[in-house]
Amino acid sequence: MNYVGRLAPSPTGAQHLGNARTFLVAWLACRQALGKLLLRIEDLDTPRTKIGATEQAITDLQWLGLDWDATQEQPFAIQSKREDRYREILEQLKQQNQIYPCTCTRSEVDEAASAPHESSLDGTIYPGTCSHRCPSDAEQLDKRGAKYAWRFRMPDGVKTWTDDLFGPQALNAKEMLGDFVVARSYGVSAYQLAVVVDDHDFGINHVVRGNDLVFSTFRQNAVYEALGWQAPAWLHLPLVVGPDGRRLAKRHGDTRLSHYREQGVAPETIMAHLAKSLGLLDCSQWISTNGLLGLLDQKPNWIGCIPRENHVISLDVEFR
Repeated sequence: MNYVGRLAPSPTGAQHLGNARTFLVAWLACRQALGKLLLRIEDLDTPRTKIGATEQAITDLQWLGLDWDATQEQPFAIQSKREDRYREILEQLKQQNQIYPCTCTRSEVDEAASAPHESSLDGTIYPGTCSHRCPSDAEQLDKRGAKYAWRFRMPDGVKTWTDDLFGPQALNAKEMLGDFVVARSYGVSAYQLAVVVDDHDFGINHVVRGNDLVFSTFRQNAVYEALGWQAPAWLHLPLVVGPDGRRLAKRHGDTRLSHYREQGVAPETIMAHLAKSLGLLDCSQWISTNGLLGLLDQKPNWIGCIPRENHVISLDVEFR
């Protein structure tokens, strides 16, 4: 099977060093395999989408030397233009009784899940308040003008999958994560559904992303299974964090790629640092993305050698 990967920036803010590290691994893994790499803009989180962020993300990728392959139809995909397709799959899940309308607010879910066993690995576990409903109940809710979300029925039992870096993963996702939202009643699809549909439709069979999305993989695998689709291979990278061990934010200083570009930092300097953090270089030096690709001929098992811990970065030392 030919390798098909993707770059999937979100225009909810500027791309930073952590994004660049993930993009680099996705690019290297795909190019080493002589595969196809597609670009998708994940802009469904409309309230948080920043004006100009899509154009800036594309500029950032080009500045770093990370190219992608266009399809016959378009140079890259935009999620907000694919809502009709998401609704089509949503209707299929309704027919399967795989989803149900949920009128619970976020605060109501938090209040209901107060017992110790209801503390999720990845947020609050939905207590199943509306799980008795079936898809047809949405008609009465619509007549009443009630707001609701569509929740996916997480199957019970231990589910397993294998991460390319961290190895076998196993979890009873029904108990530890709970049912999850895949769409809103007013038609906006949620991340967990949209990415599955997109990756399936575009033939993505290898996904590289941050390890903050490990639990999302259990959710997305459940959607793949419900639709009878083949899930991709997964590789979850440790995050780039500040000296305090927390994920990069304004408190750590300006880590935007556009900031480094404006300060005159060469993209080869960024690439060298990220490559060193991945164990591809022994010391920081100037190197391009294509130069890194050449190094991989000497490191055929480089993915398995990536450090498992989060990468701590000290901005005042490494990029001044």
